[in-house]
Amino acid sequence: MLFDELKLPIQRRTGITGEPSTDQETLEKLAIKHPLPRKILEQRSLAKLKSTYVDALPELLNPTTRRVHTGFNQTVAVTGRLSSSAPNLQNVPIRTDLGGQIRQAFLPEEGWLLLTADYSQIELRMLAHFSGDEALRQAFREDRDIHTAVAAQIFAAGEDAVTKDQRRVAKTVNFGVLYGMSAQGLATRLEINNDEATRFIQAYFARYLRVLEYQAALLKKCIKVGYVQTILGRRRRIEGIRANSTYQHRNQPEREAINMEIQGSAADLMKLAMLAIHRRLPKEKLRTRMLLTVHDELVFETPPEERDKVAQLVVEEMTTPLEAKLKLETPLKVDVGVGPNWLETASLN
Repeated sequence: MLFDELKLPIQRRTGITGEPSTDQETLEKLAIKHPLPRKILEQRSLAKLKSTYVDALPELLNPTTRRVHTGFNQTVAVTGRLSSSAPNLQNVPIRTDLGGQIRQAFLPEEGWLLLTADYSQIELRMLAHFSGDEALRQAFREDRDIHTAVAAQIFAAGEDAVTKDQRRVAKTVNFGVLYGMSAQGLATRLEINNDEATRFIQAYFARYLRVLEYQAALLKKCIKVGYVQTILGRRRRIEGIRANSTYQHRNQPEREAINMEIQGSAADLMKLAMLAIHRRLPKEKLRTRMLLTVHDELVFETPPEERDKVAQLVVEEMTTPLEAKLKLETPLKVDVGVGPNWLETASLN
């Protein structure tokens, strides 16, 4: 239908059969040219929601506790993040209305509340710490919205004039630059042309030059010692780093190296925070329970009378002691929400 009848351009072929690929990246590119690929993506998304959550989760209820119990894995994610399996509760969607309805089904103990604590832009804060870029550090010290600050730079506008759409573009640029996304990759993600994507990346590095210098230095060191390490010294061996690497032509090992130091260090922080909170809750004689870690977020269930005390305790343990212990040059920030289910958690900050 796509290639024979609609004559849409073949993006790439599968490695086994040589047939034209219809993977997500391909369909996203084709969706710019015709509405059908977008409909296929929507159908796939709905089918995944149904099979992964709507049909599967009720079957996974523990008959004794009447709860869903996930398993956490220490050695699956290469960066050191805890991963979740059987079922994976770290991929429960939130960005769509239907995905939100699935989150709404996750409830605390009857009469209790769910409390979420989410590190704000932790990986970008780690980038500011490691790179030494003073403009980035200053934005975080002043508690400015980093996506708005970058939008102001790449669109040559005042921060108070940045639109929601410009902030969305800047957010994509921020994380794209962080992990070495090419101009072509950025263009595909934002549905813009390559020249405009290149201009955004150049404008970013014109303002945050130390970020590019830091990434180059990290790769140079990796060539010399053969590994990258996190802020706590966890090492990952990486081969394939090239001496003449450039931002626009980074290969997979080079992206993995940068990803390891940034995301791996964020994972170190989260684990230290979890340990500190786990020790302190019983010390304070609190009934609150830590339920989940979802990348940069912790989820608790708490009796209403403990809500405020637990919120304060969690923020304390996730910020000040870690800033001091790890000598961070960028302040940490935690957003706390409380509500009757996993979707409807209103901010306490």
